[in-house]
Amino acid sequence: MKNLLRKCYQPYHVSSFYLSKLHHLVALLSRLYLAKVFFSAGWVKLRDWDTTLFLFEEEYQVPLLPYEAAAYLGTFGEILFPLLLAIGLTTRFSALALSVVNVVAVISLAEIAPAALYLHIIWGLLLAHLAIYGSGALSLDNILKRFRLKNSFQYPAN
Repeated sequence: MKNLLRKCYQPYHVSSFYLSKLHHLVALLSRLYLAKVFFSAGWVKLRDWDTTLFLFEEEYQVPLLPYEAAAYLGTFGEILFPLLLAIGLTTRFSALALSVVNVVAVISLAEIAPAALYLHIIWGLLLAHLAIYGSGALSLDNILKRFRLKNSFQYPAN
């Protein structure tokens, strides 16, 4: 019985090992995809600032903030955090910040098309994955972490 269980478990164990190595690549692809989506939205806002202000005043209903502050903060978030996400620097913080931008975008529209809502849900899930599991090995976060551990000062034992 033990041999049968071992034989059944072996392919699962091997495939699990190799699939876990894909996390780094999937995290990188997720970061680049999300960076493109959010940075593109921020860039459109920057290119036509008068329209952006008009939309924040008339179309978007951002709670608790004056429309000018919402326009500046939203655009700032859509420009800065995708850049940090793309290079993998402060990935967890950037993913959380973009999650706020994502949620505010959904709740600030009175009516949102089902396809658009579906995209926001996908983006939210990808951002949650990055916030929980981190940026993976292919990131500046990982390089800095290895550098910090390599050069960390050890106090002598008393």
